[in-house]
Amino acid sequence: MDDDGTHAAIPRAVGRVLDLFEVVLAAGSCNLTTAAATVGLTPTTALRHLRALEQRGYIERDGSGTFSVGPTMLRLASVVRDDGPLEGLIATVQPHLTALATTTGESAYLAVSDGRVATYVATAESERAIRHVGWIGQQVALDGTALGEALANPGRSVMRTGAVEPDITAMSRAIPIDGPLDIAVSIIGPEHRFTEPQRIEHERALDRVIESLIRQLGGEPAVAS
Repeated sequence: MDDDGTHAAIPRAVGRVLDLFEVVLAAGSCNLTTAAATVGLTPTTALRHLRALEQRGYIERDGSGTFSVGPTMLRLASVVRDDGPLEGLIATVQPHLTALATTTGESAYLAVSDGRVATYVATAESERAIRHVGWIGQQVALDGTALGEALANPGRSVMRTGAVEPDITAMSRAIPIDGPLDIAVSIIGPEHRFTEPQRIEHERALDRVIESLIRQLGGEPAVAS
């Protein structure tokens, strides 16, 4: 591992291009100053790499200089999602998310992780007037979050408050199955509704869903150490 956190086997320039690409994808849109500062590059160096991505259509730049996802990336994303493994996973998990949201009264989410960050890719929203929404596509750090700790400890339900948003509590548990991505389900809602009795009931509901998904997806039950 190099000093800047990139793997030694990855050429530095390639790593910087990928870092900038991920910044644009995560933000949805951002300017040169933000992209450069996020990855620790000078604007001149960052612009050179961003232009390479722009020329290949992975990102595009509008008249104000704001970068966003480009046509090449949109095309590739549609190919991957259309009957791909992620789309199949979402279709399998969605009914369980809906049942979990109904049982707990809180929004339920499916997240996938590549081992560096996690992204929420599916949800079933709570029917309550005050509820948590808006995390589809949200990238979540693994350090210090319920999702990250749950992925690191399959078989355990982990709860954290305020790790990603103030006054929001997340309870997560991983689905321990083989595959290229780590997978977890989360229950997310306002902190004041996660009292001890509710926490116990939420954990039981989450455990039932995870065990059902393990059987359905062909995984093996994981026992917490």
